[in-house]
Order: sequence, then structure tokens, then C-alpha cells
Amino acid sequence: MNESNGVLLVIGSGLKLYREYLVSSIHRCARAAGIGLVLLNNLKPTWQHAYFDEIVHTDVFDADEMLASARDVAARHRIVGLMCWDEPVVLAAGELAAELGVPGLGVDGVRGCRDKNRTRTVLTAEGLPQPGYALTTGLDEARAAAARIGYPVVLKPRAMGASIGVVFAADESEVDAAFGVAMGAATVDQSRYGGGAIVEGYVSGPEISVDAALYKGEYLPMFVARKETGDQPYFEEVGHVVDAGDPLLRDAGLMDVLARAHRALGVEDGITHSEVRLTDRGPLIIEINGRLGGDLIPFLGRTATGLDPGEILFSVATGRRPVIAPSRHAVAGIRFGYPDHDCLVHEVTVPAEAPGLVVASPMVGPGTTLRLPPGGYIARHSFVVCEAADRETCGRRLDAAAALVRIDADPVDPPEPGTAFEMPAGLLDVDEQEGVSA
Repeated sequence: MNESNGVLLVIGSGLKLYREYLVSSIHRCARAAGIGLVLLNNLKPTWQHAYFDEIVHTDVFDADEMLASARDVAARHRIVGLMCWDEPVVLAAGELAAELGVPGLGVDGVRGCRDKNRTRTVLTAEGLPQPGYALTTGLDEARAAAARIGYPVVLKPRAMGASIGVVFAADESEVDAAFGVAMGAATVDQSRYGGGAIVEGYVSGPEISVDAALYKGEYLPMFVARKETGDQPYFEEVGHVVDAGDPLLRDAGLMDVLARAHRALGVEDGITHSEVRLTDRGPLIIEINGRLGGDLIPFLGRTATGLDPGEILFSVATGRRPVIAPSRHAVAGIRFGYPDHDCLVHEVTVPAEAPGLVVASPMVGPGTTLRLPPGGYIARHSFVVCEAADRETCGRRLDAAAALVRIDADPVDPPEPGTAFEMPAGLLDVDEQEGVSA
């Protein structure tokens, strides 16, 4: 192992399909800096062997086991940085960075990002626009909160990600079912913030996300993604578009709100993914996540702007101010394929060629059951990524590429009432899966 300048500890690699392009960049940066790479991973390693000097197979989702493994690594190596982009692990990883004395979001920062109730409380105290909200644990409490806030409302788990368990309630007749959905997801959440549902006022307007680096508290935006969501009452994300020339990157009001929010939460060093509604009252922060964006948004950002999120993350994780200097001026988008109904997948076929196609991939293998909300979440069978010189052309190319996806599947009956929701169990992460290349 080359560790003349210490070791960078990575908590969870993620799936090859989603994260290999980041790992590849981090590996390149580490080699250039003479820093070793050690991975703690819950999955048996396969493709990860090409990038890491040492891999410790451990349950990173069990905080005690993960911390014990990390401390063992720290006893054998000099840790100079730590990174994690897996939402359920971000909290423990952020606190571990503080314990090890390496750059990180900070204890206050990571707790503020992970706990949506704390986010609302802190941002309200900062005087930033916020919807009415309340943390609830029982149906009567949720009913009272919704009546006090005023309909329509949104109910969501306190700490889940990926819009899991997030549901819209237009009026009193819908709040009971919505609370059941939100609490069903919250109960599955095993984090210290699991088991509670937040009721908050619904705000209308386009939704965006902003991925940004933080260096010693300085907010450094990288790119904006315009989000496409499914129909209410659920908010599943069906696509994103990143435009290197998006005028929101130069919107002083939006960037001031985001910078103030990060300062108030106490975020120090790292990368965050902020979700924002553009309302008639101005930008309203939905949540701030203490990690890179999911859904391949950083890959879209790299394709559109030339910025390398892995390189930027490496810089802040090892205590260096990143250079945010776009080298491309394009538009890139992703579109996810969802079934029309719950189904058992036999085969998914994606196009090899299409105008502007960057990459396309199945996301599940044969034998996978996909369930739509509220019986399941992230029921995606495929994705396509396209690029173009402008947003309109990119949108047309995404439509055309998505239309070429074929799924062979049989309908399945809905789950029994009261059954815990399902996540797809057949996500592809095998060596022969091409995924997103570096």
C-alpha cells in the first residue's frame, strides 16, 4: 500500500452502476498524492479491488460494527481523510470524522443534515422561509398538526432519503392514509432519527437540487439539477437535467439562502446536496443532505460542466480548497424507467445507440419484483442519459431514448394491507455490468 502521506478511509462504495466513476477519480487523485485508500464495505467486494489498497468487509449500516472496524483501521494507519456518500451511514461517518480529527461536515453539520426536524428548526431560527411543520409520532398528533398548519400538507419520514415515504395530503380525508405511508417508511428506518413523521405545509413551484462543496464553511456551488417527479400523492424522482449555463448558478438570492442555511447548520467540510422549491416567496429549502447527490446527478454534472465531483470531494476530504472551474458548457439529463404497475421482471433491454446517448443501462435483473408506492419505492427498471447543447434538445433526446427501452414483465398482485414496503432486491452490481464508465 502506498501511504507515504497517510490513508483515506471510504465508508461504503455504493453500487458499481452508480458510483464507480467517482471511485475511479478518487483513486487517481490518491495515487497522485501518495495517499492510500481503505474501504469499509458491507457487500463482498468485486469491482472495488481495482481501486482500493485494503478492503474491510463489515456491516457499515450497523454503527457499532462500522465504528469498531474504522477504529481498527485507524490503529494501523494514519487517517488523513474520510468520505461517505451513503445516506444511512452519513451520520455515523460524519461523527467518526470529528473523532479522528479529519475534515468532515462537523458534528452539528451532519446532525443538522440528517435530521429533517432539526433542519427545519435551525432554518426557521435563522429567519429563512420555511413551511409550517411539526414532528409527530401518532395519528391524532398528525391530524392536529395538519389542521394547525393548513392543507394541503406533505408527510415524510424524519430521516429517510430518495423521497421514500413522502406523500401529499390534499385535505383531512387523506391525512390518515398519508400518515400510515410516512410512518411505515419511518419505522423501517433504523437510524437514531427513525420512527417519526414530519407534517409540513405543501409549497408549490419547480424543484431543483444544488450540489456544492464546503471548505471550512465556505459554500462553493458546483451545478444545479432541474428535477422531474412523478404524479402526486407521491414524489418519486423520474429524472434530472443539469445545464452548465443554468442562470440559477448566478442567482445571488438563491446562493445567499443556501450559504446562510449551511452556516446556520454548522456544515464545515464536504459536499452537500440541497433540494429547493422555487416559490413565489423565493427559494425554500426542502432539505440539505450531507453527501453527493444520488440518481447519477454528479455524473450529469461532470458530463455537462466538466467538473469532476470525485476530484472535488477528494480535495475537501483531505483538507484542500477545491478548484471549481467548469471546462464544458453542455446539458445532460437522466430519465428513469418505471413500470405502469407492480410486476415481476423477466428482461430489460436498453438502446445501444440513440441521438446524444451517453449511457443506458438496466437497473434490475431477471426475477426482480418491482412495486410502486406505497407498496414499494424506487421501482426503476432502467435509465438513459443523454447530452445536448441546450435543454430542449436534451429533453427530446431523453424522450426518444427512453422510448427505446423494452421491459418484459408480468403483473403481480399488490401486497397485503399492512405489509412493510419493499425495495427492489435485484439491483445490478456485478462485474459484467458495464455501468457508467470513467
